[in-house]
Amino acid sequence: MSRAQAESVIKNIIREIAHECASKGQAVSETLVAFMVKAVVLDPGNEFNVDRTLTKDDVQKLIKICVDQLMDNRSPSLDTVKMQVYFDMNYTTRADFLEEHRRVLDSRLQPVIREITDSRARTREELESLYRKIVSAVLLRSGLGSPTDIAVVREATAALQSVFPQTELGTFMALVKRDKERQLQELTMIVTGIRLFNKECGKGGEGIDDLPAILNEAIPATTQNVDSEIQQTAKTAFKYTALVEKILGGDNKEGISLQLLKESLINSRQHEAFLRIILHDVIGCAQQVEMLESQLASRMEQLQATVQSKTAVPTAQVYPQFIHLAQLWSGFQDEMVLLSVLSNILASLEPFTRGHREIFADEVLTPFLEGVNVKTDEQRMQESSGKEHRVKPNDFKQLDWLFADTTKNFTKLHLQYRGYCAYTLVKHDRLLLPANPDMGVLRFKENYYAFSSKLAAYEFAKSPDMYIRLAADAAKRSPELIQLLELHTQFASITPYAQGKDQGRMIEKPITKSDSGTQTDTHILEPNIVKSYEWNEWELRRKALKLANLRDKVTHSVQTNLSNLRRDNTTQVYLPKENVTQTKRDDYSNVPKPQTFLAGLRGGGMSQATVMTKMDLTIDVDQT
Repeated sequence: MSRAQAESVIKNIIREIAHECASKGQAVSETLVAFMVKAVVLDPGNEFNVDRTLTKDDVQKLIKICVDQLMDNRSPSLDTVKMQVYFDMNYTTRADFLEEHRRVLDSRLQPVIREITDSRARTREELESLYRKIVSAVLLRSGLGSPTDIAVVREATAALQSVFPQTELGTFMALVKRDKERQLQELTMIVTGIRLFNKECGKGGEGIDDLPAILNEAIPATTQNVDSEIQQTAKTAFKYTALVEKILGGDNKEGISLQLLKESLINSRQHEAFLRIILHDVIGCAQQVEMLESQLASRMEQLQATVQSKTAVPTAQVYPQFIHLAQLWSGFQDEMVLLSVLSNILASLEPFTRGHREIFADEVLTPFLEGVNVKTDEQRMQESSGKEHRVKPNDFKQLDWLFADTTKNFTKLHLQYRGYCAYTLVKHDRLLLPANPDMGVLRFKENYYAFSSKLAAYEFAKSPDMYIRLAADAAKRSPELIQLLELHTQFASITPYAQGKDQGRMIEKPITKSDSGTQTDTHILEPNIVKSYEWNEWELRRKALKLANLRDKVTHSVQTNLSNLRRDNTTQVYLPKENVTQTKRDDYSNVPKPQTFLAGLRGGGMSQATVMTKMDLTIDVDQT
């Protein structure tokens, strides 16, 4: 089966599973279904051999297993997968989000901008309508007020007229489309800066919200909400961890499922990881707002000093400051949108944790937690800290151990399994315990592993390859661990081989290397070439003489380089016809060819005189 045929079969399976779930009242996205299909195929317990083509029975079995798992509404594992799919679909990095946000704004404004740049206004009414459209475009792009608010439109119009009076529309119309768009963007920033400065001076500011004040209230509130969610989720994870350890210790009471506890623990840890990512971004917003506020205050002071009470100020001094002011305000707007998106993601993650919280409510867990010491991650770190818990490198001379006091940038090491203990993950079947790097970090095959106890470190060090393979097997049984423990790279380098001794066993293939290259732009900065520059002094003198001679000339009409483009001129000529003439017919005549012979030129010697006779040898035409 070719790759295209395989992809078509997979898409059909995904659509059928989604349709089957929809018919049972459960709407699922194709992304979630695709993830579930991959998870079911990876799970060795389902006995799917990916080396051969799936038969009809295999496809029906795959569809049935996927539908059953997707319809399980009380499965913490499914909730975790849904949470991961939602987060992947809706969260992106700060730079990517802002770039996408600006692209969407530009696409929405494109019809308005195109209507302005393509306009061919000629009459006075058309020019006035075009100017109003420019005012609306400036308001829409700046985001400072509504174009339907009369007070806002009047203020924006007054600011625009001070920079771009209506009499300049003729020059604007003569520009090419790209220059028109560039000038519109520059006008928007200058008008935005003027309006912001007037608001600061108390002379305007209609429809302009106080974004710094709003952000200073919203960011602490959002930070507090995220922090409280993290504490609540971590507290739940601590309880689940304590109960799992109690059951693994042999104290297993009926009425509670160890499997459900582990799945709920994974769900809580994944929720906590996502919340910490959101908290990091919110803190980044706070730092960005603080920096923008300081720059805004500094720029306002510079503008005040430049303008003061002057009636006229050179545009070269104030326009760049107005543009910078608009850019700072655009930064505040970006932070507002980013904070709103983070708040929406925060609220949307909560339903994915509701399942296990209803199963293991406080009244359900309280009887099982009697006499159990619920430890926090910090307490576990403290218990495993100290010299007596530290790994002795001499016990493993073939392995490389890293410690905080001997390794540079120790805290920046990227630990495998997101910092969870690799040994307990395998030994206790997917139990997530936070590792303590202070006791020592094992560097194995360019990866770094930390452990929750000295015993766990020693056991793992005896056979690292075996534990790494068993951790991958655990992730196949619980596919939500692939993202939680950041195992994408490990699974990307694994392929099934039917030629192996064990059919269906995942065998690690060798790491392949390839050459790659990068290329940078030759000229990173935009070129600034002056077309009118002349290096030849005599050429400059020639132009000067030419301009001086023009003073003595009488001009009857004036035409600029752009004025001839204002209307189309056409001319029509009559092409010459093709004529022929006829002359007299050709004729010929024949004449005799004259021939003469001179006789007697030889003479008779010295004793006899020479007598020459001329003889005519011409033959008539009739005789030839």
